Amino acid sequence: MSDHTPPTRTEVFEARLKKRYAAERRFKALGLGAILFSVLVLAFLLGTMTFNGLGGFQRAELKVPIDFTQAGIGADANSLAQLDAIQSLERQGLPDVVNYFASEAIGQEGTDELNSQGWRIVGEAIVANPSLLQREEVFWLPASGDLAAGYEGEGSQEMQLLARQLSEAGHLEKNFDFGFLERADATDPQMVGIWGALKGSILTMIVTLLMAFPIGVLAALYLEEYAPKNRWTDLIEVSINNLAAVPSIIFGLLGLAVFLWMFPNFRSAPLIGGMTLALMTMPVIVISGRNAIKAVPPSIRDGALAVGASPVQVVFHHVLPLALPGILTGTIIGMARALGETAPLLMIGMRAFVATPPDGFTSPATVLPVQIFLWSDEIDRGFVERTSAAIIVLLLFLLLMNGLAIYLRNKFEKTW
Repeated sequence: MSDHTPPTRTEVFEARLKKRYAAERRFKALGLGAILFSVLVLAFLLGTMTFNGLGGFQRAELKVPIDFTQAGIGADANSLAQLDAIQSLERQGLPDVVNYFASEAIGQEGTDELNSQGWRIVGEAIVANPSLLQREEVFWLPASGDLAAGYEGEGSQEMQLLARQLSEAGHLEKNFDFGFLERADATDPQMVGIWGALKGSILTMIVTLLMAFPIGVLAALYLEEYAPKNRWTDLIEVSINNLAAVPSIIFGLLGLAVFLWMFPNFRSAPLIGGMTLALMTMPVIVISGRNAIKAVPPSIRDGALAVGASPVQVVFHHVLPLALPGILTGTIIGMARALGETAPLLMIGMRAFVATPPDGFTSPATVLPVQIFLWSDEIDRGFVERTSAAIIVLLLFLLLMNGLAIYLRNKFEKTW
């Protein structure tokens, strides 16, 4: 037997070992630093958006007490249940009643700065609760844009002075605007709302998902499980990979040239917007779906075939359920990208001024990113705050949508 001498740790070996450990520590430090930097940037972004957007959920309002027993407005529950109830109250002089009691409470100068649509809020309250006509009620009605700017310390000196006087007297406050989440777009920042754009985004995303997900998954299954390996499938794979990297505005041009040519009466509709975004989302779903299907072990297929399953049963009963979590991951990425897109929707006309929420998939609509883009182009400071508030709503909608997708992914996740 020969003697085995243990290797000696020479100085050169120790120096190389120390150098390697130092490199590992530097690599860990760089990785930790990258994570911390990303978290700090994200926290700064969210903090800035939250700080700037909180004011967008509020609006300057004037306190107006109205004694309906002296207003001379007659209406019962049956008449107020009609579709033209607001118009009926207008014909009975409700705007003049509101202006009269406003002038009694805040003076004529303050009444002149009452929003011209303030009486509609009173009318909607009467329709919702006809018993208001039997008593006195205090309303907080939106102020004009000039008075709101004066309350923020901007605008003319006269308006700032009037806002200060009304505020000190307790007649002017900035309150949470619940209607911001219920109204649609408007020309006055005091009366705008986000519901119209939010509903348009929801309808558009539904169309996108219903078109892109099944077609993308079936295309991935065919290419990975059934398609022969030849130059034509290679060409299709290259084309799909290239489509995933095409700028989004190109898909907008395609939607403008094809979909609006086929459906010219549906311009600015969620149907056209969803079809356009589906074209952009489908390559991402196909690529992620193929990778997820490819990751399923061949033993799963062999075992299913060994017990008598047909090739179609193998794919849909075994391969697809195991690949579904990975497919949903790609779908999350594609839908998140589609939710934040603006350029392709601008090309198909979804930048139109839409004052009422869409009734369906073929009604004129806009979406949250486009609404944010349009408001950011306004000069009025009120729109700047509303823009930040709309960004917060968009981020929350994105988090909600991604959370739902992650829940579904985890629910269908299986191990082997």
